[in-house]
Amino acid sequence: MYVTAERALSALPNDANALVRELRDRAEILDALYRFGLGQDLKDKALFASAFAVEAELDFRPAAAKWGGRPPVMSGRDTITDTILAMFTGRVDTTHQVTNPRITIDGDTARLTALVEAQHLLAADHSVFALLKNPYDADLVRDGDRWVIRRLRIDNAWYTGDPTAIFGV
Repeated sequence: MYVTAERALSALPNDANALVRELRDRAEILDALYRFGLGQDLKDKALFASAFAVEAELDFRPAAAKWGGRPPVMSGRDTITDTILAMFTGRVDTTHQVTNPRITIDGDTARLTALVEAQHLLAADHSVFALLKNPYDADLVRDGDRWVIRRLRIDNAWYTGDPTAIFGV
């Protein structure tokens, strides 16, 4: 599940062009995950949708299983965007923080693993919350000069609060 390469970059230090291309790709790959988090936090449909490939898949089942949740796998950018934003907009305030990203790139595909801390608070009562620390495992694909998530699997390392109040069972 985790990217465990022993070094960050594969480009040789003396190949400036390859190094710049790889650094740009890594920034764009990580930005896809930032767009995912910030798009939710701002309830910005265009920003959130920009994180995903048209045929994307989001699997939140491993995380939800930790508290007895049984969500379906979401397939398609529009389904993912509409489902998540409909579930949160006006009801749940969120903040997402991304740390420990690891990336591997193979041509026009990439893999990203990261830890994401996601705070969810009921908008009507911030004392009802769920704070989640989730390992993310994503496959991405190049989309022009940016990268988008093709598959995202979200697990859960730990949580505090009441996830069922936020997500249901």
